[in-house]
Amino acid sequence: MAGLLSNFRNTMIVSFLLALIMIAGYMAHNGTADTIFWQAVFRWMHTFFGILWIGLLYYFNFVQIRKMPEIPAELKPAISKYIAPEALFWFRWAALATWVMGVILAFNRGYLIDAFTLGALSGVAQHTFIGTGMWLATVMFFNVWVFIWPNQKIALGIVDGDADAKAKAGKTAMLFSRINTLLSLPMLVTMTMNQTIFG
Repeated sequence: MAGLLSNFRNTMIVSFLLALIMIAGYMAHNGTADTIFWQAVFRWMHTFFGILWIGLLYYFNFVQIRKMPEIPAELKPAISKYIAPEALFWFRWAALATWVMGVILAFNRGYLIDAFTLGALSGVAQHTFIGTGMWLATVMFFNVWVFIWPNQKIALGIVDGDADAKAKAGKTAMLFSRINTLLSLPMLVTMTMNQTIFG
């Protein structure tokens, strides 16, 4: 067991296989892979990628950004050369996958347009609430790909830039990361409470 758990790739493969067994169990219980079954699968994927995305957002804001000033200068390259680029890889692709799975789920459940129009077309409060969350998540997704990642590439030296450009890019990336942190709690309220309040 230690051999399995000491290898991240193998751990994730086994976890994924166990998840597939559970999904197959739900399909067998449901009797068919109907619309409800696929909604459940998309919700699982949306949740998984969302945890990965927001978890990394919180890692950056709760830990890395706050603690970087305390790290001795000779140790900072380890963060900026190895840890941050890897974390940003998973961060940006998890953001994309979360957003795509959310759109697929809303489309599959039949409320995509009503949610994106904030219930203006349907007059249904549920669409207003979930639509608000979807728009907050869309802004956050946009921030990741348009502001955070391009500026982090400069700040980390992945893209060439002088010291001033790196400092400016680092500050811009941090500010948009903080915007996403600010938006994350209200977004999570709509994503979680909507399912309970409106069933």
